[in-house]
Amino acid sequence: MVLIPGVLPPSHSTWQAACTLFQYFPLVTSLQWVLDWYPMGKTSDTSRFNVSGKWGWAITESTGFVTLLYIMYTLPEQQGIKTLPWGNWTMAGCFVIHYLYRAVLSPLFLNPSMSPINPILCLGMALFQIFNAVSIGGWLAGYGPVTDQDWAGRYFSMEVGLIIWAWGLLGNAFHDDDLREIRRSADRKQRKEAEKTGKPIEGVDKVYMIPKNGLFRYVLYAHYFCEWVEWAGFWAIGGWKCHPARTFLVNEIATMLPRALQGKRWYEAKFGKDKVGDRKAVIPGLI
Repeated sequence: MVLIPGVLPPSHSTWQAACTLFQYFPLVTSLQWVLDWYPMGKTSDTSRFNVSGKWGWAITESTGFVTLLYIMYTLPEQQGIKTLPWGNWTMAGCFVIHYLYRAVLSPLFLNPSMSPINPILCLGMALFQIFNAVSIGGWLAGYGPVTDQDWAGRYFSMEVGLIIWAWGLLGNAFHDDDLREIRRSADRKQRKEAEKTGKPIEGVDKVYMIPKNGLFRYVLYAHYFCEWVEWAGFWAIGGWKCHPARTFLVNEIATMLPRALQGKRWYEAKFGKDKVGDRKAVIPGLI
């Protein structure tokens, strides 16, 4: 089913345009170095226009893997491709697994709470996801490798890439859960206190502590670092010439690095530089 002729699924010219435009995304993120404004999570504001953190995150982040799956199942038929290589489906599977975890499982089932999100940020997140899905989905569904022969000679890099991707995903999930435990612990404490004193439960939306397990001993945004490792592995699976995967990794770093540095300033202001210690923002020993 064609949703928007020439756009979804994308024609070759639309796909090329999306890939080209998405490469300039770091120019947009340069504003993050100037504007100390990121209305979600630790630095969310109290705007009356805010949307639910859980649902805002889930809906906007889900646009990516839903769009990619749609392209994977519609574009090959338009291109006269009967069967896509298993390498294409492997990369698509990696992408979908990540976002099923990040966009569905985490916000709706695992996270005890999430701070509200400004709708402007939701719009930006959705645009990022759609451009990324069109870029990667187009490459995987018809404009990149289309036969098993196209993957010949790349099996070693694919295996190494899959290992790196899997370790990155596991590291991301581990450190996410360490952050969740801070609020789960606070929630348990509040409930016990409520049982003893009859005081109402305040909620844990704004409960923060400095995480200390795993790579959090060295950086404040270990989950960011692990996600970069994950997408570096994804790029390795596709190979050096998989420019959509390379662009994705570059753009992830471009938007998450200034956020991590802003977050470090937030931690230092809230807990003091002594408590933060010599932890870096996101890359152990470097940044």
